Amino acid sequence: LAMKELRAEQQLTVALRIRPISEAELEEGASIIAHRMGEQMVVLLDPSEDPDDILRANRSREKTFMFDMVFDHNVTQEEVYVSTTKNLVEGVISGYNATVFAYGPTGAGKTYTMLGKDSEPGIYIRTLNDLFRAIEATSDDMDYSVSMSYLEIYNEVIRDLLNPSSGFLELREDSRGSIQIPGITEVSTTNAQEIMQLLTKGNKQRTQEPTAANQTSSRSHAVLQVTVKQKSRAKDINEEVRVGRLFMVDLAGSERAAQTQNRGKRMKEGAHINRSLLALGNCINALSEKGGSRGQYVNFRDSKLTRLLKDSLGGNSRTVMIAHISPASTYFEESRTTLIYAYRAKNIKTRVKRNLLNVSYHIAQYTSIISDLRREIEHLKAKIENQEKEKSVVSSDGRDGQSRGGCRCSSLRGFIRRKKKRQSTFYWCRCMWASFRAI
Repeated sequence: LAMKELRAEQQLTVALRIRPISEAELEEGASIIAHRMGEQMVVLLDPSEDPDDILRANRSREKTFMFDMVFDHNVTQEEVYVSTTKNLVEGVISGYNATVFAYGPTGAGKTYTMLGKDSEPGIYIRTLNDLFRAIEATSDDMDYSVSMSYLEIYNEVIRDLLNPSSGFLELREDSRGSIQIPGITEVSTTNAQEIMQLLTKGNKQRTQEPTAANQTSSRSHAVLQVTVKQKSRAKDINEEVRVGRLFMVDLAGSERAAQTQNRGKRMKEGAHINRSLLALGNCINALSEKGGSRGQYVNFRDSKLTRLLKDSLGGNSRTVMIAHISPASTYFEESRTTLIYAYRAKNIKTRVKRNLLNVSYHIAQYTSIISDLRREIEHLKAKIENQEKEKSVVSSDGRDGQSRGGCRCSSLRGFIRRKKKRQSTFYWCRCMWASFRAI
């Protein structure tokens, strides 16, 4: 297979979503410290600073960050999807890779953005609906095949959420540097509803436990991969297959043990989550400093998460990061850290390429093989037909053949004297003709 690449450099798209303050946070006496200022700016107020200190107020209390887009509690699920993810769909069915991942502390609303609920579906179902609508719109000219896989990274171990009994899976890197997961279940699908049913099935297997910060805290990173293969319906010896992959990632939330009141197993899980997110943060730092330069080394091998997101962060992918924070003053440190990493991620550049598999060599080779086999079949058919005819002659005309000097050929006529004209005529038999040709 020959891989053709159409390269273009793009920056990560970084969006911020500020969830509504909760009743529990208000009961704890928390105040709102995160404010959306226009479509691209957020201001974070440091609650530890004295609000009455006028001299320092503008210098240190307000932390201002700029993003590609900022959403507050007034935004709808549809608006978030249209602004961040909708424009990735056309690229995926045309052979480009795309990634959308939700980032932020536990309880900040990441799973709600990605999965949503029945009345307010999230990015998963909206993206899949648009994906299959786009496929349907071009299905007269193109053939498509769609498949999906769903996995989680829990305590630095990869589990297949569609087949949990398969055991732990390993990451492998192929000759082109792309990450593969041998043995993972990949299911062919024909519509968005099938994928959502599989997603629901997989989510029941996902590791979730309540903490003080979040009653349904995701204790693992979940990765949904949808693969779309496109080829033209027109038959051509130089056929090309476009392969696009869409990754949708719901990351586990970073957390503080004091905030979540974790102990024992929960604390160990939190340590693994924080370690993988720290590795992700380190990669973001290195890539943002790198600014697209190929000279600086970026260590993706510190965790399974960063290895899996290698292409999404610094390789072949159009990538959208949706950062999430709580507006509550009790989450100031988590919000500040999230905003810093998200702001740095804006400087990351990926090199997008369309994946075209050229299968012309295989088609030509198979055509030649088929032609050779057809010729051989015709030859064998003729040979069998001749053998059947000869067997028929032996059984029906054996005596006549023996009386003619041992030749059993039904076409033997030899010399026949015609009574009327007394004229001798010679007819060739098949045996004689074969002997003559051999000479």
